[in-house]
Amino acid sequence: MTAVSTHVPRQPPELLGQTVIVIGGSSGIGLETARRARAEGANVILTGRNVERLGEAALQVGAQRTAAFDANDPTALQSFFRDVGAPIDHIMVTAGAPHYGPPLQMSTDEARRGLTEHLLLALEVVRGAANIVRAAGSLVFMSGTGARRPRAGMAIASTATVAFPALIANLALELAPIRVNSIAAGFVDTPLSASILGQDLDKRRDELRAKLPIRRVVGAADVAALAVHIMINTALTGASYDIDGGQQLVF
Repeated sequence: MTAVSTHVPRQPPELLGQTVIVIGGSSGIGLETARRARAEGANVILTGRNVERLGEAALQVGAQRTAAFDANDPTALQSFFRDVGAPIDHIMVTAGAPHYGPPLQMSTDEARRGLTEHLLLALEVVRGAANIVRAAGSLVFMSGTGARRPRAGMAIASTATVAFPALIANLALELAPIRVNSIAAGFVDTPLSASILGQDLDKRRDELRAKLPIRRVVGAADVAALAVHIMINTALTGASYDIDGGQQLVF
């Protein structure tokens, strides 16, 4: 009997010829998203605050261009959008970090930043994107799941996290037909996580490997795969997608 060989044609890259901006693309989830988008044929534009690290990231993924600025500075952000020029297909936003700490010991200004910074960044990105993103394009924002359960020291981060999906859903209606979604991640093994945990990083990794249903730690590449899928799937908008390896089920 002669074996029959079935040839399955390779699918063409699904972002071929499209342009993806990654705001916060010099490391971690942003860099991995840029790498994944490039593998799907996209041209990528990276932004970040650190010029040197941004240059290294651009070389790694073959970025079309870079721009160094603080994404939480509305003037700088809108200036970047005005300078981009060509129509953009997708924007991924990973810039920013949660504000942890005892709320009663925070200054009013620090608490205000923690409650509003992430929300206002999303709003400013949508304002700028409205003029440059194609109708079939998308915006993807990062959020988290870890602050959903009340715990001491998490009041500010929890409040901002809970509010974010409501903002995303409403912005999806405001920006339609451009799609707006968010990714809510649990612990992700990135340089940001390492800077937060310091010497406790390995202990946290071991704990997660033992307890998570997936029996491994979620990495930046896992989140990047989800981000690019959201860009590609044109039926997705106004939603928040959890990726935590089952962390919410066991912690």
